[in-house]
Amino acid sequence: MQYVKFGNTGMDVSRICLGMMSYGAPGSENGVFPWAKTFDEGKAMFKRAVDLGINYFDTANVYQMGTSEEITGRLIKEFGLNRDEIVVATKVNFPMRPDRPNGGGLSRKNIMTEIDHSLKRLNLDYVDVYQIHRLDHDTPMEEIMEALHDVVKSGKARYIGASTMWAWELERMQGIAERNGWTKFASLQPQYNLIYREEEREILPLCQDRKMAVVPWSPLAGGRVTRPWGTQTARSAIDDVSPMVWGATENVDKPVVDNLEAVAKELNLPMAQVALAWMLSKPYITAPIVGGTSVQHIEQAVGALDIKLDDEIIKRLEAPYMPHVKTGAF
Repeated sequence: MQYVKFGNTGMDVSRICLGMMSYGAPGSENGVFPWAKTFDEGKAMFKRAVDLGINYFDTANVYQMGTSEEITGRLIKEFGLNRDEIVVATKVNFPMRPDRPNGGGLSRKNIMTEIDHSLKRLNLDYVDVYQIHRLDHDTPMEEIMEALHDVVKSGKARYIGASTMWAWELERMQGIAERNGWTKFASLQPQYNLIYREEEREILPLCQDRKMAVVPWSPLAGGRVTRPWGTQTARSAIDDVSPMVWGATENVDKPVVDNLEAVAKELNLPMAQVALAWMLSKPYITAPIVGGTSVQHIEQAVGALDIKLDDEIIKRLEAPYMPHVKTGAF
């Protein structure tokens, strides 16, 4: 395993982050990821990740309505992980009590409420990174940043992070923190993969300039860059999220995936490894968040760290890309 600093901090994280979105109570009645793995189903994957050196685990309060956090905490305890050596990240914003007053968002009230709920589910005293799960446009940025600062100063989080937003929003929020002496975002979670590269225009250069950690979500585009175009899997058959995110751009995404398939065949490598190796070649990437659903997925992700693509291959992989409308910011 390779380890890197978490942006402009002294904290070490593995170059592959295990996405705990893949864990939780299964079934659509429990959330938008009905294919999630139970505690028992996920133990082998989690253990393999730990054995391979992964020390960075990312979840969110809303993943399967809190059960992802619960399972994450149980797995950490099950395998006796040293809390001082692992990095646990979670998120806040999306409604945990839909259609109820103060049921979600980034108000000071909800941030302070949800950090306590998350810590209870995780059975931890603190999280290493507390992240806003998109931006709440109904709450003043000053209120958000001060509340997050107070979470850090209370000892309930070590760092704070942001996720998909516009570059001007991120810069404005960092500026608010700087002017007030509050904690700044140490990281950003953007969508970034071979079929969605819009963040290369502004926000990734901004993160690089500010020395922020970049931990992309869906580095494999929900599995779309891991297999020949149109291939159905047990997960894709019941996954309603992927069509919502990428369904509108299939006409421009298919050529990218077809091209990736051809390059991977030439290299005699799995498509997933080539897609991750491409991402890991970018100097601004800290650790892709990989949400595998099998031991093989974990092994392939870690194996991608040993693959070095030359400039010609990288240019070939990127050549078919067409501009997209920026998604996921709202």
